[in-house]
Amino acid sequence: MTDTIERATEDAVAEVRVRDLTVLYRTAQGERPAVSNASIDLRRGQITGLVGESGSGKSTLALSLMNAIPEPGRISAGSVRVEGVGDVTALRGEHLRKVRGAALGYVFQASQNSLNPLKAIGRQLLDLGRSHKVQDPRTLVAKARELADRMGLDGQRVLDSYQHELSGGMRQRIGIVFALVLNAKVLILDEPTTALDMISQAAVLDIVRQVHEENDLATLIVTHDMGVVSEVADRLAVMYGGRIVEDGPVLDLLRRPAHPYTRALIRATARITGDTAEAKALPGRPPDLTTVPTTGCVFRERCALAMDICAETEPRLTAWAEDRRRACHAEPAAVTGESS
Repeated sequence: MTDTIERATEDAVAEVRVRDLTVLYRTAQGERPAVSNASIDLRRGQITGLVGESGSGKSTLALSLMNAIPEPGRISAGSVRVEGVGDVTALRGEHLRKVRGAALGYVFQASQNSLNPLKAIGRQLLDLGRSHKVQDPRTLVAKARELADRMGLDGQRVLDSYQHELSGGMRQRIGIVFALVLNAKVLILDEPTTALDMISQAAVLDIVRQVHEENDLATLIVTHDMGVVSEVADRLAVMYGGRIVEDGPVLDLLRRPAHPYTRALIRATARITGDTAEAKALPGRPPDLTTVPTTGCVFRERCALAMDICAETEPRLTAWAEDRRRACHAEPAAVTGESS
């Protein structure tokens, strides 16, 4: 599996290389994997979308890139190698704190929860600078103001405001400012459009693409919304039950999904054009930590193509087409509907 992904990135620069990552959480049944043997690259100049239903492990994988798994979880195996930094999972204390923000920028799902309601945005920016021992706070403030202005905000007014004085879309943009103001080259956005109206969603996505291109970032967007990734992503990775079950170039993957779960997600997407009767809800419920199968394919109980082998052997994530990987025992043609 590792050899496959290495070959796929020979012609692209991987800013982050995740290899065989496993994250365990303590439960009443013992430690169970929230992420299992995940391998993925975040390539410089590309936006990668990470999709799946709630509980699929998306946010856990994203937090692992920062080595920020909260108790009672822990990274039990694998590595997260960041260009110029090394394996983030091996970092601790001051060294790890410097990497967060300076190399890796994270925008949390509930943007208002990452802001202090008792301090103006500008004061929080200065706190960020002090925690990273920034020598010239004036330059830091000027850069933040410029970033905010480029995102369609009144930079000075926003820095003088408290979080409750800003809309959800404005707070989301401020989160992006905080993530990039220390020159991070990796941007991680966890559900960046959740709870935003359609106009604000479109504005935030436009800004993400613009900032990504201007700064030549490696960007990861965690979302449950196929519409979001189809708008901005270059690549798409699909997670289910803590496993990456498929990945590849976004347009090719959306047109020719080669895993039954990806195909089901696409069919379940709401639509306002074409034959709306084609939209079908995915039957059943996704597993949680205590119900995810410990053997075989994690999707088999909801899969129309399940076979005997699916209950016995977990499929490996392997290449099946150019720059495409899937983890499924069924033949690709059985999923895509193409002739063999």
